[in-house]
Amino acid sequence: MSDGPYAAIDCGSHSTRLLIMHGDTTRLRLVELTKLGQGLDATGALQPEALERVYAALRRYRALLDEHQVDPDRVRVAATAAARDASNGAEFIAAASTIVGSPAEVLSGAVEGELTFLGATRELDPADGPFLVIDIGGASTEFSCGDAGFDAAISLDIGSVRLTDMYIEHDPPLPEELSNCVTYAGAWLDDVDRELPQAHHAKTVIGVAGTISTAAAVEIGIAEYDRDQIHHFVLTREAAEDVFRTLATEDHEDRAFNPGLPAGRVETIVGGMAILVRIMRHFDLESLLVSESDILDGLARSVQLRSTKQGVEQ
Repeated sequence: MSDGPYAAIDCGSHSTRLLIMHGDTTRLRLVELTKLGQGLDATGALQPEALERVYAALRRYRALLDEHQVDPDRVRVAATAAARDASNGAEFIAAASTIVGSPAEVLSGAVEGELTFLGATRELDPADGPFLVIDIGGASTEFSCGDAGFDAAISLDIGSVRLTDMYIEHDPPLPEELSNCVTYAGAWLDDVDRELPQAHHAKTVIGVAGTISTAAAVEIGIAEYDRDQIHHFVLTREAAEDVFRTLATEDHEDRAFNPGLPAGRVETIVGGMAILVRIMRHFDLESLLVSESDILDGLARSVQLRSTKQGVEQ
């Protein structure tokens, strides 16, 4: 059974994603913008409408797993910051496990960072290290460091959905709302300086997840999502600042017309971009390497490694 298909499902704060692999070949990669973390900061709980969006996606993914004949023992289902922080996170995990038919789990911030590092650096030359991987999610942002392998990570409670819910009330956002987003994000970066000082000495900085991929897509101006165009695109700080200024000064309707901006991110992209530009200023980054391989790929890789190990032991 060690050479059959395997899969990973990432229940993030903004999106729910599926990856089905066979060996090193991608069979299927899907994403649905389900916004699990929407309203979490205001209530402390995952909201019924958000839960139902994720459950509906998981039901569709379960059907696809059956279609591709993926054994339930070769599926890893993981949730991140929204489920970590929610008072009803355990109930969500139980329901997700039942729907998918494989045990779901809540990842700690450290494990989330390690899996993201594994996915983002898998295709890169170790000689390009040490690496810093930045993952801006919906409810949290992870920084992961390592050279030949993973070293350490830190998770911060800032994300595109979280900042949008906290500070952005007007359309387009008021200057003081944008300033609050940038200032709040910057305050958290002191934790990175203190607990992950090696982050300032990376040779290659990699950016993953929806905010950064969207920034690249908007900068490129692609009409439809094209993984090959975005993956390993070099996003400069100048370009990131320009995208931020453009999107932040447009109302919802005008913002939606930007090529490369998915409809599901129109509402939260400004909050995410505030985090990105603040990070690039803080670390004085002239550019970063955009990667479409991230925690989802790391989760799948962990399943492959586990299956290989079990095959050897048998």
